[in-house]
Amino acid sequence: MTEKVRVDKWLWAARFFKTRTLATDEVNKGRIQVNGAEVKPSRDIKAGDTLSIRREGFIQTVSVLGVSQNRGPASTAQLLYQETPQSLQAKSTWAEQRKYMREPSTSIEHGRPTKRDRRDLDETINRNWNDRWSASID
Repeated sequence: MTEKVRVDKWLWAARFFKTRTLATDEVNKGRIQVNGAEVKPSRDIKAGDTLSIRREGFIQTVSVLGVSQNRGPASTAQLLYQETPQSLQAKSTWAEQRKYMREPSTSIEHGRPTKRDRRDLDETINRNWNDRWSASID
């Protein structure tokens, strides 16, 4: 193991992202902070640094315990960091809220419109459009 490694490589090696490109994109978008500051993908991190990773509905905060430039098995990747208790609480709260959020697909009563439904809709729109008054000289 080395003493310092790029933040995008570490995120990939610690299995936060599937590819290094995805990790780089997230860092460039400002969703990753090291010790409270936005960074570039080339920023070196070391053991003892704190990373804040903005996810879907919460911010995951981890302390770096070790660094690695190679992506290994998940069991090895979990040894590279430790999630803070506040982050674990936020994650469990978000998961609980997500259970009770409404699924968008349930608002569709009869599923996807059929070809006939689409034709009826088009006909209604065209009929209403053609019945509008126009100021043009026809």
